[in-house]
Amino acid sequence: MEVKIALTLEVSLDYLTGNSDVELYKASLDRVQEVTKLTEKDKDYIFVTLDALIRDFKNKHAYAK
Repeated sequence: MEVKIALTLEVSLDYLTGNSDVELYKASLDRVQEVTKLTEKDKDYIFVTLDALIRDFKNKHAYAK
C-alpha cells in the first residue's frame, strides 16, 4: 500500500515514511537510473559536470547575499 502511495505522489518511500528529508521525484530517479546504465567513463563525465554545476550554483547564491 505504501509503495502505491509513494508512486502516486512521485516521491521515494523513504521520504514518505520520514526516513529521509530529501524528496526524490520520479523524474529525478529516472535520470539516476539512466546514468547507472552508462559506462564508468561516461558516468565520470556526467558527475564531473554535475559537480561543477552544483558548485557554480552554490557560489552564485553565496555571492548574491
